[in-house]
Order: sequence, then C-alpha cells, then structure tokens
Amino acid sequence: MSSAPSADPGPDDLARLVAHDQIRMLANRYAVAVDSRDLDALVELFVDDVQVGRDTFGRDALRASFQASLSAVGVSMLHVGTHQIDLLGPDDATGLVYCLGQVADGDRWVHQSILYRDTYARRDGRWRFVRRLHELWYGEAAPTNPLDQAPANWPERPDGRGTVPESFPSWERFWLSGSGGDGGAPAAP
Repeated sequence: MSSAPSADPGPDDLARLVAHDQIRMLANRYAVAVDSRDLDALVELFVDDVQVGRDTFGRDALRASFQASLSAVGVSMLHVGTHQIDLLGPDDATGLVYCLGQVADGDRWVHQSILYRDTYARRDGRWRFVRRLHELWYGEAAPTNPLDQAPANWPERPDGRGTVPESFPSWERFWLSGSGGDGGAPAAP
C-alpha cells in the first residue's frame, strides 16, 4: 500500500514562501518610501554597493539620484500590482513588477503604467534591490488634476483634496531639506 505524499510543506517550500513574501514587501516598501519621500527608508531597500549610473556606486549616490528625480515631480502614488518573482538560488532572485503610477507634473496629472525589472539579493538575512529598471508602457496626462480641488473633509465630504502625502512627516522633511530645488514643497495646482 502506497502512502500519499505529505500535504505539509517541506523546509525548502517554506524558505521559498518566506523569500517571496519578503521580496513582495520590498516592492511595496519602495512605493510607500517614494510616495512619502522617505529617502532614508528608500535607500535602505538597496544593497549598500548599489550601482547608480555607469560608474557610481553606493547609497549616497543613490540618495542624490532619488533627490533629483523626486524633486522634479510633485505628489506621486504608486500602486503595486502583479509581481513575478524567480528565485535563482537561496540569496538571489529576479522579478517583474507591474505598477500603476499617478504623478503630479506641475499642474498636470499623469497616469503611468510601469514595469520594473528587478534584481534582488539577500544580504545579512534581508532581501534588497540590487538593481531596479523603470520602464513605461505609457504615460498619459489626465483631463483634470484631482489635487486641484477644495479639501475633502472626510467623512463629511468624500470628494475633494485629501491630507496625503503632507501627513507623512518625511514629506515635509524632504521638501524642507532643500531636496525640492527651492526648498519648498510643490504648490498645490
């Protein structure tokens, strides 16, 4: 009489599940750090010797790159969706992340469909980005800017301008630190 295989996952299965969950959280943490302009949290998601451009390395260079790129836009909202993860070994993986982005670009509101091509590594027991390539399917200006409204005053009035991202302490720190070019947050359109 043959016995049925055990329904309990083995140690390799559990390790894969944990790796997948930690890598998914990495992509989610990236979105929140970008949208809240938390540069400390953002650069910690990458390996310490991350390559930035052709011949620059390290988190300080990455921070400067993010300061420049994030200062060029206003409010952003990244919505992480499909995430394919391929484990290459116990400490290496690649992934594809679909993301819908909404970005204030001056007085314009832009919808984007983004593909991130990621390389991950586990170092010191923690998964981090080695590389993150940003590609677009498209970017399209919306007919109106949703930030150009009177305050919503939730729950009395459900439509209108909300309190995020200004409610993130890191948002104000980012703009006060001079990251925003002129030292101030972008004006609401």
